[in-house]
Amino acid sequence: MRWPAVILEMLSPRRFVPTHCPWRECSAHRRAPRTRFRFHRHGSFRRTADVRRIPRFLCLHCRRTFSLQTFAFSYYLKRPELSFPIASGLNAGSAHRQLARSLRCAAITVTRRSARLGRHAMLLLARSLCRLHHLAEPIVYDDFESFVSSQDRPFGMGTAVGAYSWFVYSIDQAPHPRRGRPGWLRERNPSRLTRLMPRDAYFKAATRLLSLLAERAVKPHPIWLLTDAHPDYARALNRHPDRRRFEHRAFPNPKRGPRDTPRTAEARARDRALFAVDLLHRIIRHTNAHHRRETIAFGRRLEALLERGFLTSIWRNFVKPRSERRPTEGTPAMRIGLADAPWSWERVLSRRLFPTREHLPEGWTSIYWRTLRWPDPRRMKPHTLKHAF
Repeated sequence: MRWPAVILEMLSPRRFVPTHCPWRECSAHRRAPRTRFRFHRHGSFRRTADVRRIPRFLCLHCRRTFSLQTFAFSYYLKRPELSFPIASGLNAGSAHRQLARSLRCAAITVTRRSARLGRHAMLLLARSLCRLHHLAEPIVYDDFESFVSSQDRPFGMGTAVGAYSWFVYSIDQAPHPRRGRPGWLRERNPSRLTRLMPRDAYFKAATRLLSLLAERAVKPHPIWLLTDAHPDYARALNRHPDRRRFEHRAFPNPKRGPRDTPRTAEARARDRALFAVDLLHRIIRHTNAHHRRETIAFGRRLEALLERGFLTSIWRNFVKPRSERRPTEGTPAMRIGLADAPWSWERVLSRRLFPTREHLPEGWTSIYWRTLRWPDPRRMKPHTLKHAF
């Protein structure tokens, strides 16, 4: 996948040439790659954040103006230097208030920047999937269990990982009711929470994954899918219109004995087959403060947790080596041909991506615009900011 290694702000103003109009209402916004974008240079201005000279342009299609900064990730940011340490700190186990104290900024600044980073990571992962011509490995799928706002509101985050490359292909949401006997710390109106909760979330998440894999895979070749014995996975596969293209192998979760006891043959077979997704879950649990056991850094809304999940996926795919013990193996993106070298956070955030120009898989659009609004739609507003993309 071609992705610039130089930050847009570091380019000389004379070297930058816009490829399309940034305004979504313009006819040149979604132009074909080989058609020429007609524009004129339209002066410049001094940016307040770093006193740089920013060139301006005039679109000859819609007659609206824009600048070089419109195509940068730091567009409309007062403190653009915070993006790199926040992205690194979120995947190093720091919570929002800890990052705010270290960077000497407000906690709400870290929260808003985290949301922008997550949306950018979602668009970058969607672009990576579009550049992927075929699936050359089995896909391991399982749900990562965590909580929203408190332990009374559990949800599953469906994760699809390559069995050989360990590349994270997709992340989805599956909120579900709490298991077990209700304790004293419960929702004041549990019937209302249950009524707002999406039904058959595991089944719907698995169905969206199957559609994504069927779209990216070459038709003559089968798609190998490895899961545990969750009944909703098999039900989604049996009802999918492309079910004949899938080769599904289910490995039931065996009962584990006491600690330090030898594993059974079924347990070894299951751990060997689902190792890629189990490793990702351990990494998420270890590096993200809001997913740790007995934490007080719960995510306040479902979309925020998914946005941070997409950011962790980009870090896992492009930035982090596939194995810390063997860093010469490269990153998972290098294993499937999407990158030629490990990326830095500067390269990940070198350009702005536009949601109207990227093909988002089914279900990702509602996450990007924050229209899920669970568990409390009265307090959780959708994403309607024009300059925060």
